[in-house]
Amino acid sequence: MDGRDKPGHDGRRGRRALRFVSVAAFTFILAIAAFVAWVYSLGPLPLDEARVVSTTIIDRNGKLLRAYAMADGRWRLPVDAKANIDPTYLKLLLAYEDQHFYSHDGIDPLALGRAALQLTTRGHIVSGGSTITMQLARLMEPRQQRSLYAKLRQIVRAIEIERKLSKEQILNLYLALAPYGGNLEGIRAASIAYLGKEPKRLSLAEAALLVALPQSPETRRLDRYPDAARKARDRVLDRMVEEHQVSLEDARQAKAVPVPKLRKPMPILAPHASDSALSTVKDTPVIKLTLDANLQKVLEPLARDRAIALGPNISVGIIVVDNESGDVLARVGSADYFDEHRAGQVDMTRAIRSPGSTLKPFIYGLAFEDGFVHPESLIDDRPVRFGSYAPENFDMTFQGTVPVKKALQMSLNVPAIVLLDRVGASRLASRLRQAGGNLVLPKDEAPGLAMGLGGVGVSLQDLVQLYTGFARLGSTKPLREVMADKDAREPLRLLDPVAAWQVGSVLLGTPPPENAAHNRIAFKTGTSYGYRDAWSVGFDGRITIGVWVGRPDGAPVPGLIGRVAAAPILFDAFARTGKTLVPLPKPPKGTLVASNAKLPLPLKRFRPVGELVRTGGEQVLHIQFPLNGSRIDVDRSSGSEAAVMPVKVAGGVLPMTILVNGTSLGEIDGRRQRLIDPPGPGFARLTVIDATGAADTVVIRIQ
Repeated sequence: MDGRDKPGHDGRRGRRALRFVSVAAFTFILAIAAFVAWVYSLGPLPLDEARVVSTTIIDRNGKLLRAYAMADGRWRLPVDAKANIDPTYLKLLLAYEDQHFYSHDGIDPLALGRAALQLTTRGHIVSGGSTITMQLARLMEPRQQRSLYAKLRQIVRAIEIERKLSKEQILNLYLALAPYGGNLEGIRAASIAYLGKEPKRLSLAEAALLVALPQSPETRRLDRYPDAARKARDRVLDRMVEEHQVSLEDARQAKAVPVPKLRKPMPILAPHASDSALSTVKDTPVIKLTLDANLQKVLEPLARDRAIALGPNISVGIIVVDNESGDVLARVGSADYFDEHRAGQVDMTRAIRSPGSTLKPFIYGLAFEDGFVHPESLIDDRPVRFGSYAPENFDMTFQGTVPVKKALQMSLNVPAIVLLDRVGASRLASRLRQAGGNLVLPKDEAPGLAMGLGGVGVSLQDLVQLYTGFARLGSTKPLREVMADKDAREPLRLLDPVAAWQVGSVLLGTPPPENAAHNRIAFKTGTSYGYRDAWSVGFDGRITIGVWVGRPDGAPVPGLIGRVAAAPILFDAFARTGKTLVPLPKPPKGTLVASNAKLPLPLKRFRPVGELVRTGGEQVLHIQFPLNGSRIDVDRSSGSEAAVMPVKVAGGVLPMTILVNGTSLGEIDGRRQRLIDPPGPGFARLTVIDATGAADTVVIRIQ
């Protein structure tokens, strides 16, 4: 009977086993499906939100100028572990938090096993066993409390993160999000706020402190609980000694270093330039400027200290430009960004103000270009009247007959206005605008002689751009302050090279302020009407610096003179650049360098327009060919002999000198004509001067 029953018994047992296996398999599949459904229910990783950082403004070398808090007030600065994090800190971080960071796929089974064993044996969580990737997952999706569910979620998210990001990206993201108490997130924000520096170079004590703080950021805040922070730092050091990452002696010395107890403010260098960049460059977390942080750092206190010394409510603006590139190297918009009495948040380098005498060099430059005057020519500084306008010098005196270069160096008003009358105020205004100087005239007013003494508005940055044209031998370059991948700026014409060099050479001889070295910096000062603005702009072969001093509200300041208030700041600014002064360029080819005695007769002395017409029966000098405004087609295809242009004149007194774009081409023969080699394509200014100083000029276009 037992034998007959045995096969049935085994069958039932098999069927039960089969049902059990089926149920188990179904349960397992159901669990897997539920798990997969749960994973999908988590949604995509919030990577975009995690990558949002504070907008940072950096200088041309990558140094932080200013950072702006995020919309919710948090400080979270972008991080590049390779470029700006101390290797000692990274070594301690990985040894303390995640020794197998570069080998695991998001989770460390050994660390999780250790954490589970501790939970089982001790009844509470001792260590989380979290990798840096898991911690990053927790930072991306903050949890309210520790739990197995939260840990499981971190594990899943960590695996997702490892699939989507490289190890370098994971580390950078963690270093940007790690909490340090209050509104500080990330290693850079913490290092700057607590240590006052970037985390690029950290001591062992500093590195251990920054490793310890994120473990319990609110209870270890340095500005509230420095003792707790110190104890946490020391525990990190002890652990590093146990794991042979740090020597016992180094740890002992690091423990002896006190921890900071105050939070430092975030850096605010070049605030005006930063604000401007933030308003113009959108959706860019890191904005790189052309500024030099080191130079900016020494010029800001210079402006503040000098403004305080000059009196209440006075501000100072300084701008430094690289001549060759047109890059702005420093911009100090005011004496103190946070001083309301000095209107600190108003950028005075961009404000439109009266330039005083600082436009005079451009008048002389056009006169040199036209060829009717030379730096060594003599000119009269005597009372003169232009209708109802009678210019006077600043000191109400007249110097008599002086060399043209001395008239510019002494900033005499009458010679400047006489020359402006000759070159034309409209032409001066047009040329300055062509070179990037945005002049602002009173409403419904045309350029007039008064603009030579400051009767026009201009900003300090535009004035400095114009002055770079002297050092660049006749061309300017639009200023640039925000770095761009492509630089599409083209040079703008200001003067002919010879004229630009002559102006620079003359300004180099301007008497400097008291106790300053002579013939080192070419510069010019200016004082606006009513002592409202004091200016000084100077240049060497490398940079141009402009200084403005005055009250932002435009109120007069008695005794505020460019030479006394602005020029000393200019020379001090050059000294603080820390660079050796670079000589100005050598004279271009064709430059006439001679004393007055060796100048051609027409250039020995300047004669106003009214003295050019002789009364002895001679005809007035007149260029018959080419006609003013004409277009000349030059055929250069047949060789150099065909590429010539005739010049014919009538009247005047021999000998006569012909100049093209300010460069002398020699004398005209007795028949009052000459063949010349035409200049290259474009506009050209042709001038003929006779023995009496009479001159006639035409502007032609060569094609």
